[in-house]
Amino acid sequence: MARGKLRIYIGAAPGVGKTYSMLSEAHRRIERGTDCVVGFVEHHSRPRTEVMLHGLEEIPRREIEYRGSMFTEMDVDAVLQRRPKVALVDELAHTNVPGSRNTKRWQDVEELLAAGIDVISAVNIQHLESLGDVVESITGIRQQETVPDEVVRRADQVELVDMSPQALRRRMAHGNIYKPDKLDAALSNYFRPGNLTALRELALLWVADRVDEYLQEYRSEHQVSKIWGSRERIVVGLTGGREGSTLIRRAARLAEKGAGGEVLAVYVSRSDGLTSASPKQLAVQRTLVEDVGGSFHHVVGDDVPQSLLEFARGVNATQIVLGTSRRKAWQYLFGPGVGATVAVDSGPDLDVHIVTHEEAAKGRGLPAGQRARLGRTRTLWGWLAGVVGPALLTLLLTGVDTDLGLANEMLLYLSLTVTAALLGGFLPAVVSAVVGSVLINWYFTPPVHELTIADPKNIVAMVVFVLVALSVASVVDLAARRTHQAARLRAESEILSFLAGSVLRGETSLDSLLERVRETFAMESVAMLERASEVEPWTCTGSVGPAPVARPEDADVDMPVGDRMALALSGRILPAEDRRVLGAFAVQAAVVLDRRRLQEQADQARVYAEGDRIRTALLAAVSHDLRTPLASIKASVTSLRSDDVEWSEDDEAELLAGIEVGADRLAHLIGNLLDMSRLQTGTVTPLIREIDLDEVIPMALGGVPEDSVVLDIPEDLPMVAVDPGLLERAVANVVENAVKYSPDGERVLVSASAIADRVEVRVADQGPGVPDQAKDRIFAPFQRYGDAPRGAGVGLGLAVARGFTEAMGGTLTAEDTPGGGMTMVLTLRPGPDHVPVMPEVPASATS
Repeated sequence: MARGKLRIYIGAAPGVGKTYSMLSEAHRRIERGTDCVVGFVEHHSRPRTEVMLHGLEEIPRREIEYRGSMFTEMDVDAVLQRRPKVALVDELAHTNVPGSRNTKRWQDVEELLAAGIDVISAVNIQHLESLGDVVESITGIRQQETVPDEVVRRADQVELVDMSPQALRRRMAHGNIYKPDKLDAALSNYFRPGNLTALRELALLWVADRVDEYLQEYRSEHQVSKIWGSRERIVVGLTGGREGSTLIRRAARLAEKGAGGEVLAVYVSRSDGLTSASPKQLAVQRTLVEDVGGSFHHVVGDDVPQSLLEFARGVNATQIVLGTSRRKAWQYLFGPGVGATVAVDSGPDLDVHIVTHEEAAKGRGLPAGQRARLGRTRTLWGWLAGVVGPALLTLLLTGVDTDLGLANEMLLYLSLTVTAALLGGFLPAVVSAVVGSVLINWYFTPPVHELTIADPKNIVAMVVFVLVALSVASVVDLAARRTHQAARLRAESEILSFLAGSVLRGETSLDSLLERVRETFAMESVAMLERASEVEPWTCTGSVGPAPVARPEDADVDMPVGDRMALALSGRILPAEDRRVLGAFAVQAAVVLDRRRLQEQADQARVYAEGDRIRTALLAAVSHDLRTPLASIKASVTSLRSDDVEWSEDDEAELLAGIEVGADRLAHLIGNLLDMSRLQTGTVTPLIREIDLDEVIPMALGGVPEDSVVLDIPEDLPMVAVDPGLLERAVANVVENAVKYSPDGERVLVSASAIADRVEVRVADQGPGVPDQAKDRIFAPFQRYGDAPRGAGVGLGLAVARGFTEAMGGTLTAEDTPGGGMTMVLTLRPGPDHVPVMPEVPASATS
């Protein structure tokens, strides 16, 4: 059944017209042919509102007595039984009278929505739970009746019923809201112009936030990347430097100039973790942006300008605030910088502000993207080969009196540049090429000891030398990056293969999966968090590692799975390229959790199905098997009390005997039903003690004719550890069942014997017997084999007997009786003092 839709009219204060608008909407829907009823609407003796109720079907209210007074509440059962298309339910935050179906009216509304009924309701802004403190500070009154924000946020439609404070006060003065005797007090207290203005602003801002959520959902569903400047949303790009505080304050001032402005501070870190951001500065800036009413965000991406622009467009920002670059002039050789790139690529829909600060042009480290991923030791050797190597080679060539020629000397320097590239990557090779070309020009190119080249051929050679060096460096650096990417992709493929295999194998261990996450990403702890709704606290459904976090906000890395699940990791910040694999782990963890719950639900469903089957059989038993002896008793009693017939003593004795038989039969059936109920609920607690079988079994034969059973209990039989009451009941059911199916004139044999470490009680009959494939089925509740008549019982005797036997630690099985029939074998535990006697083995068997 589809869930109903909720429409809420929200207002700043009582009297703005929420109920009137709700009733007007009801009349419009009725005119369109919609089945609409009034579940609960309170007109508060307001004439205009009361008139709007005319022509609407009202569900009668439920009367509840509380502390000597009568109160009326919405009758949820009556509305559910009426099942209209639309129900009007006023005062969503109302608290129901004790004794009602639910504590709060919004819970009544949830039941109607779950039943597929659309609901139109109304609420004032002061009744939202999150605004309780704010409303109290404005009006001085603490609202006792509140509704969770999530209930209102989940509404399919939220419509603001707005009215200016002056218009509302005029409406009150005309007597349209309160009676004249309460008018002056209301106007001078709660309904002061200042209070109404503040409450109106709260309502407008809350609804604006809700509209913004709808807009974000629409943009996400329709993949709208173009910025819609519906409100000023300012993104501040942080680098982790000290200038961040200046940028946040500047953005806050910009946001104050536009109504409803919002500040979002974002820090973009590279996936290789080589950025030099100050954690202390970031913590200070996070606190500052929260103090000015903004929010802090952490984004991982190798291309900082592109990541910043993607974030801004994703949140529908209108402005970006960046600081002037801290790089020195020579560092612009490596690129135009983040600010310039963002300004060029922002397009016409994003305004970029470059703000000056005290840290401008003071320098910063080389761009992390230019550093080779070859390891610190290898990079150090690359710098030594690129800087120290040319100097040593120059000393060697100038100190040895030999003329190798300019071409050979350039090849030697080129070999050092190639070595620097192989070891340290791009930058050491570039420096090596520059140093080598300068040394060749100074020492070996005529005129020597001057930075000039006389022969044009030498100029060409020098240019070729530099180009070759740079080309080799680029190739080596690219190879290092590709090797890094290949290793990462291989690891990702192995992880994804493991996850796919776990899905196919149907593994359901959440702890093992979380442990795999912790090992894969080298984390301290991993927790799977879940909550019932956005207003409920997070709960941990599984965790590994010490001190797992209790909220995603407290984790170093959190990966949401839908709206109500999140995978929270503590230990370090993950790069963006790792989050893809983490997302796969998070989805798999959610699948494992859902599979486990589905399995639990399936097990519970099987229990319910078995219970339904038993209840169905019980109804059949009550409808026939229990009714038959009751009817016999009723007929005999009616006959005896009849004044029209004079009964002889023999007739009266026969009727009384029939009553006694019917009562015994009824008691037997009810006893079995109660015993089966005890077994189903697990309330059978045996009191084990040692006892002789000849003290129990004869008592169990009281329910059968004396000449129908032959008893064979040896005197030297060991004592058994049983509950005498349960054993007597089990033996009685088995014997009664055997007598019931034995042919006329044939007696049932009840014998006992000690075999090794057990004592067996065997009940053998000469009846029709049971096929092997049906021997276990006869012990199920409400099972009667073959063409047993309806009056033969409800089919619980053997089920109760087996249940009681197993509760005492024994077993009950069925075997064929030699010559025809069936033998029930009760296996019991002997007392602790019993010494097992092994059967004698013939000597011929051991020779």
